[in-house]
Amino acid sequence: MSQLEIEDVTKIYGAKRDAVAAVRSLDLRIERGDVVALLGSSGCGKTSTLRMIAGFESVTSGTIRVGGRDTGRLPPAGRNIAMAFEGYSLYPPMTVRENIGFALQSARVDAAEIRRRVDDMAAMLEIGNILERYPSSISGGQQQRASLARALIREAGMHLLDEPMGQLEPQLRALLRGRIKHYLKERGCTVILVTHDQTEANALADRIAVMEGGELQQYATPAELRDRPANLFTGTFIGEPPMNVIDAAPVLDGTRVRLVLGEGVSLDYPRDAFGEPVVRVLGEHPRVTLGVRPHAVRVAESGAPARVVVNQWLGDQSHVAAAFAGATLVAVEHDRVSFARGDTIRVAVAAEDLHLFDATSGKALAHGAEVVA
Repeated sequence: MSQLEIEDVTKIYGAKRDAVAAVRSLDLRIERGDVVALLGSSGCGKTSTLRMIAGFESVTSGTIRVGGRDTGRLPPAGRNIAMAFEGYSLYPPMTVRENIGFALQSARVDAAEIRRRVDDMAAMLEIGNILERYPSSISGGQQQRASLARALIREAGMHLLDEPMGQLEPQLRALLRGRIKHYLKERGCTVILVTHDQTEANALADRIAVMEGGELQQYATPAELRDRPANLFTGTFIGEPPMNVIDAAPVLDGTRVRLVLGEGVSLDYPRDAFGEPVVRVLGEHPRVTLGVRPHAVRVAESGAPARVVVNQWLGDQSHVAAAFAGATLVAVEHDRVSFARGDTIRVAVAAEDLHLFDATSGKALAHGAEVVA
């Protein structure tokens, strides 16, 4: 039995002409002990989904089950769910220590045990020095960590974390991500994390649900999202720098596959570089959209011409943006390169690194030599 089952759930705000569908026909299964991220831009429906699971928002249609129980008539307090809000929601009259240990005190845990567990949680989240202070006297980032500590310390059937580290500086976020992932896995916690930060989702989650416009675009592991995106939206949303996208017209002959791009540029491959299943797909589509990860673009002595627009050194890699076939192509080099604006370079992409999408629907057709069923 899944820990969480979401079946055909829709959430609509407003009525009639003013109605807005925040979530549309969402299906999701989360197993016990899984850490799942709901990832998407602002307004994609991820927070509405989290609030429906918690019971703070009603479901317009569909069913949510937690531990096999239909939650339709269960109040938030009856769902055995711990939640860390983006808005902190700490109790002002209580110290940070009292806020974190409140649920344990309510459960009549021994006072010495509460103190030990609060101290351990505070050490993990780097807030040990503010435990005796009140919420009004600490920073937003400290309040956010206190709220997170209050949720994580609970023995709950599920933990819901809404942008739990959004107010923290990058260095601290990087440190805490590793600690929190270890903590969650060590205790077998079932967690749903809402975030717009890909790095956070990739670091913490076993699986990621990518959402846009209230709809689930893809639910998969971080590696699957990167290597086998289900559609053009997921392909371009996941990855930094984003996937390069170029329109192409396939031309096939007996031994070669030619992908004709804009401005007279083409990419040419031996037919067997793709395999016959992919060649058949190309033959069925007069136009396709190519997706190429920047790390897969090679600057080589031979290849198609491109003109350098920007060359950025980021301390550990160079991002080279070039005008290519009427579009902009970004290549990542792991060493500093000396290309200047206006220089002509040659770029190449292996057939195995090409992602093919339907030019109209954006649905994935193939990844390298693998045809999407």
